[in-house]
Amino acid sequence: MFEPPTPGSSQPAQVLRDRLIRNRAGEPVGVTSVCSAHPLVIEAAAMQAVDDGGLLLVEATSNQVDQYGGYTGMRPADFAALVHRTAERVALPLDRVVLGGDHLGPNRWRDLGPDEAMERAEALVAAYVRAGYVKIHLDCSMACAGDPVPLPGVLVAERAARLARVAEKAAGERENPVDLVYVIGTEVPVPGGAQETIDALAPTTPESARATVAEHQAAFTEAGAATAWEQVIALVVQPGVEFDHVRVVDYERAAARQLSSAIAEFPGLVFEAHSTDYQTRTALADLVRDSWAVLKVGPGLTFALREALFGLAAIEDELVAEADRSDLGTALEAAMLTDPTWWTGYYEGDPDQQRLARRYSYSDRSRYYWPDPAVALAVERLFRNLDMTGIPMPMLSQYLPEQYRRVRLGELPAQARALVIDHVRDVLRDYAYACGQEEASA
Repeated sequence: MFEPPTPGSSQPAQVLRDRLIRNRAGEPVGVTSVCSAHPLVIEAAAMQAVDDGGLLLVEATSNQVDQYGGYTGMRPADFAALVHRTAERVALPLDRVVLGGDHLGPNRWRDLGPDEAMERAEALVAAYVRAGYVKIHLDCSMACAGDPVPLPGVLVAERAARLARVAEKAAGERENPVDLVYVIGTEVPVPGGAQETIDALAPTTPESARATVAEHQAAFTEAGAATAWEQVIALVVQPGVEFDHVRVVDYERAAARQLSSAIAEFPGLVFEAHSTDYQTRTALADLVRDSWAVLKVGPGLTFALREALFGLAAIEDELVAEADRSDLGTALEAAMLTDPTWWTGYYEGDPDQQRLARRYSYSDRSRYYWPDPAVALAVERLFRNLDMTGIPMPMLSQYLPEQYRRVRLGELPAQARALVIDHVRDVLRDYAYACGQEEASA
């Protein structure tokens, strides 16, 4: 299924494919997939790629970015422009930037009938491909209005193949045609994170993985999308990792051994792991060694962003007069209460338990509210205030000890924005280590 990339080629899909080939050959290397639309998170990831010599793989999910704007207000071309501008600003060559679309399918339109939902999904996929996205995760696992529940695997595959045909057509119509690579399969829970407390979690069975591959291969062939099938590079399966509001389910190699061994049955494929947020760096490295060559992370990055911002806001409270403070925590809470769409149904319990969850939950539903104008203004005011007052080193040590250490060593400026980005990079450094990047292993 895989072909080695052409020497000197700068096609992003070929660069990505090359790294995954190395994993299949037994090298402990992988790729971090950054699933976030926050500009500071994307900047942190781009800076990490510059320093460790790796790829910047950024994926937009179907609820973040769609042909209507998604919850971020960005269409696929807008998000692509954001990533490319960021890469250029930190001097990351664009031939090391890979754009992906995650969970592309009818997820956003599940309340509609399958015909209309799939028509919108086709337009979604075409918009992504036309905007230059090359890693396309086809996910039609969600039932639409009137569908049987759960959706039969054969029907899931048929719909995915339908979208693959649309993607190939859109790719061929580009002024500069590009090769696409596809990911099939899905995981539980659906995009957006777990809505329930997780008591136990079992890895995908080898039988289920075999069925997913067989159903999709047959559906692609039947749909006349055999060329697209040759570009399928990864299968999403559940390795037994997840997180809920207060708990992380850690990867256990022994529990996933049967599944990881089954990769030998799928020539050219690697596994893709979703919801790897909050795993230890050792667990992440074990996943890569066990053929989960693509590690997706999203809420864990914005959780770190929120940690850093809250730490800086605590410093601001000590240094700035009350009338001049950003009141970032208050602004974020007000935005979440004004529009509870993105957290209601996720955070249960009494009002006080919900308040704590809104601020500190691993599921990090607050990530949906950073684009809110009042919240964004509060962040800018926080940065401006601290840049004016300066940040005393003892206080930086109290709230951001790792950043304090780097400032003391002269590796990092004691500026609010830079400190936040570096704290997000602490998460990415663990992923770089797990994926065998140079900086992390030095």
